[in-house]
Amino acid sequence: MTVLELAGVDVWFAGGPQVLTGINLSVAAGEHWALLGPNGAGKSTLLALASAQKFPSRGTVTVLGSRLGRVDLRELRRSIGVVDVRLRLPSELSVLEYVATGSTQTVQSLGPVDPATRARCADLVEGIGLGGLADRSIAVCSQGEQARARLARSLLARPSLLLLDEPASGLDLPGRADLLSAIEAAVAAEPALASITVAHHLEELASSTTHVALLREGKIVAQGGVDLLGDETALSACFGRRVRAHPVDGRWFAIAD
Repeated sequence: MTVLELAGVDVWFAGGPQVLTGINLSVAAGEHWALLGPNGAGKSTLLALASAQKFPSRGTVTVLGSRLGRVDLRELRRSIGVVDVRLRLPSELSVLEYVATGSTQTVQSLGPVDPATRARCADLVEGIGLGGLADRSIAVCSQGEQARARLARSLLARPSLLLLDEPASGLDLPGRADLLSAIEAAVAAEPALASITVAHHLEELASSTTHVALLREGKIVAQGGVDLLGDETALSACFGRRVRAHPVDGRWFAIAD
């Protein structure tokens, strides 16, 4: 099953530059893509299309079998999980209450949580290693704990497509390691789940990554299996300088000259 299909997609803003040009990308169920590229390459704009938050200026975007412009976006978004570090963390909510907001994709208190949702939240919180912190205020959790709570929240509604926008941003080494392990466990538990991760650093990619798209100046310069990260020519063309990468235990590390 094709989960996401972008065909001939261009995006531009009125009176501004063209942000994406000629994007063709197909993501199938069970695939886990990384979007990489320098600042301003168009990664976040592409993710906004995939999350049904933005329409293309030209071309077609089909998400979970529904073409944007011909579907109720509110209904479609219920099947898309989003991890975005820019969303407000409500200080009045506990970790479990925050995870529960994933059922409506808001960050406001839902009031009393029904038993089925509470049980699902408890399982997710336990699964990411925060079971002992379920009743702690989300605001006083560490950045690493908050990052894992965001992941649990995005998984609450059992989405078919998971979108992660720089999920490891700002994390220290232990926090990043815990988050990547939680992502790997989450996708292993849902074999049909597809995901796309926007990252600035190869070290922020989970070992579950199966495919890569390299963007530069709004265009995909290369795409393919995760082994593409080992192609020095492709990486260097993407980042505009010599870049070499190598895998260690399924994760990738890069050196820029």
